[in-house]
Amino acid sequence: MHPTKVLARFIAGLSARSQPVLLDLGPVVGTNVSFFGEELGCKIIVEDLSKDIDRHVRDGIFDQFPAFLSKRFAQEPGSIDGILCWDLFDYVDKPSAKALGEQLTRLLRADGVLLAFFSTAEPTPGLKPEYTRHVVVDKNNLQHRAYAAARGTQRPLPNRDIQRVFEPLRIVEQFLLKNNRREVLLKKAPEAAGTASVAPSA
Repeated sequence: MHPTKVLARFIAGLSARSQPVLLDLGPVVGTNVSFFGEELGCKIIVEDLSKDIDRHVRDGIFDQFPAFLSKRFAQEPGSIDGILCWDLFDYVDKPSAKALGEQLTRLLRADGVLLAFFSTAEPTPGLKPEYTRHVVVDKNNLQHRAYAAARGTQRPLPNRDIQRVFEPLRIVEQFLLKNNRREVLLKKAPEAAGTASVAPSA
């Protein structure tokens, strides 16, 4: 069991919304779908980027991953209320992190929230590459289940780089846990009065 301090705040940031839309960047976890559905009455879109990472690594084209990410998401700008990144950013290089951050910022609705975990420890040489499937037990606890990866974790992003990756989102909560994990909750600014977009009439 692994404690989490940010998940409850992520849920609280969405609880006032009617039928929010969540984007989950991890693999499909049935119990997570049920949990968020019960807590928030939300729609969940799962886009498992670990499969995309593995394919680019196996094909020897990981240098093309940033360009791939720039076209990866078909959702409309400002259509997502909350994004679950989990620890995905631990497995990509800086150009890919920047490209992904730009796309997620584009998708996030005004006042939307994004949850991400970042390792603060240097990768251990020789370890078998593994992803972590994050299984929600409750608002304060997760289970971690390892599964095979084609690419191991990379050097940790400094805090200033995390902020740059997600500009103009702002970090509203941040916790450094005993297991060398940094939990971060980011938020998109609300729309200024009078600037809400109006769809053209047909």
